[in-house]
Amino acid sequence: QKMPPSLPATINIREPRWDQSTFQGRAKHFFMVTDPRNLLLSGATLEEARRVVEDYRAGTVPPGLTEDQLWRAKYIYDSAFHPDTGEKMLLVGRMSAQVPMNMTITGCMLTFYRTTPAVLFWQWVNQSFNAVVNYTNRSGDAPITPSQLGTAYVSATTGAVVTALGLKSLTKHLPAIIGRYVPFAAVAAANCINIPLMRQRELKLGIPVTDENGNRLGESTAAAQKAIFQVVVSRIGMAASAMAIPPVIMNMLEKRAFLKRYPYLNAPLQVGLVGLCLVFATPLCCALFPQKSSMAVSSLEPDVQDQIRKKDPWLETVYFNKGL
Repeated sequence: QKMPPSLPATINIREPRWDQSTFQGRAKHFFMVTDPRNLLLSGATLEEARRVVEDYRAGTVPPGLTEDQLWRAKYIYDSAFHPDTGEKMLLVGRMSAQVPMNMTITGCMLTFYRTTPAVLFWQWVNQSFNAVVNYTNRSGDAPITPSQLGTAYVSATTGAVVTALGLKSLTKHLPAIIGRYVPFAAVAAANCINIPLMRQRELKLGIPVTDENGNRLGESTAAAQKAIFQVVVSRIGMAASAMAIPPVIMNMLEKRAFLKRYPYLNAPLQVGLVGLCLVFATPLCCALFPQKSSMAVSSLEPDVQDQIRKKDPWLETVYFNKGL
């Protein structure tokens, strides 16, 4: 039997398979990255994918490796290993855990929003999960200290709880459907607190900026600000679809005889609706901005501009990993 022709060593697997300058290409990429089935892969499968990717990047092409197998290995590798540090990421912090974790937490926040203890508990669970995700998917390779982690976690959790309880008290005399949107307002506010705080080191020290070939040119705080802003917008977009559509449907269903007869189906139905929204919202909102984001050299801090001009006087655009 004839062996298939050897794969050329020129495929750029440092970049996604699809064109990232288009929304469609980014969406295809993130549907792969956020695929929950990646959570079920064994440690041996992850290590094998890492070996294939690292060997290929070093110029070693295993005999019989096809292009589809190479891309599959690349996406398995990307789902479990941090793009800047190369370390294996915490299981619940991986993007492939976003849908199952968020559908459970968000579904419960939307179901148990009527009592203060329930609001406190689920906002705390949500911010604990967000803290893990934001730390796991930070941009750059600078370590974050335990005190910075603790400050970010406490601030975001407090912000979410205060927002949720404040809005809850304001909506007591308003229609029931308004009360259902309190969890979303709290989550949106908390994202604006949690993400910048969890990534405060990037805002202080900057994140790596590179040329289009990946050559590191320096660290920029302006790039960090842009990266964090894009991530906040994406996260609020994810939360908006998952927390805006199910309340309308559940409000209608709760008026029907079916849910009055079987009230215990309320939580599973809510979780299922949130999950259905998140399967699409998570990759589509991640795709709003390119993972490898860019900005003009002239928009960077003056000292970073000078540093880059010394290396390449004609360079106009730099690139950076925005994080997720």
